[in-house]
Amino acid sequence: MHAEDPSAEGKMAGAPPGAGAHHRHDADHDHEHDHEHPHDEAEAAIEARVRALEEILTQKGYVETAALDRLVETYETRIGPRNGAHVIARAWSDPAYRERLQSDATAAIAELGFGGRQGEHMVAVFNGPGVHNLVVCTLCSCYPWPVLGLPPVWYKSAPYRSRAVMDPRSVLAEFGCHPPQEAEIRVWDSTAEIRYLVVPERPAGTDGWTQEQLAALVTRNSMIGVSYALGPEAAS
Repeated sequence: MHAEDPSAEGKMAGAPPGAGAHHRHDADHDHEHDHEHPHDEAEAAIEARVRALEEILTQKGYVETAALDRLVETYETRIGPRNGAHVIARAWSDPAYRERLQSDATAAIAELGFGGRQGEHMVAVFNGPGVHNLVVCTLCSCYPWPVLGLPPVWYKSAPYRSRAVMDPRSVLAEFGCHPPQEAEIRVWDSTAEIRYLVVPERPAGTDGWTQEQLAALVTRNSMIGVSYALGPEAAS
């Protein structure tokens, strides 16, 4: 199915505006997937040059590998994901903002000052009773950098990219995430045009919490869909 074709078979009725390839996984669903996915060759070339430059700089002693690792870790687990966490916390606590995020995620995210390259066309998908969303990029590693930072290594790996579509429940189980058997698993395939942000369910027992408190419960993995948001006990 082509992500650009809004009438393509298999696209869920009532999906967010602009949604691309979407795969349902429930008891009656047989999977079909011939999703065309454009690659950004220029971006791949830049990545190759960056890797070569990093190798030269470390070999000559200009840059320490440990320092680079700390920098990558910061962007991978702190700066980017904290942006997304504030988006989620706002959606949990502000019904009007939640509606805007659902109807036009790119604009709603920009309201909080987050946007730019790799986040030009965002779609938010919402977990809820009977529905669990999971994001993958089957043919490369398209990923919403402005709200999630750098993609984790496993997100770019071939096993995740194939198994997330073919057997999402097993993948989720490996992350310790176990949606009820009756729940529908919706797998969203990111493209060069569209990137997805999972809005996890708000944890019970957080009534009256501030947005800052709520944001502390949102993890990168929960915004990809491979885990739930943290429980309130995590805040203590």
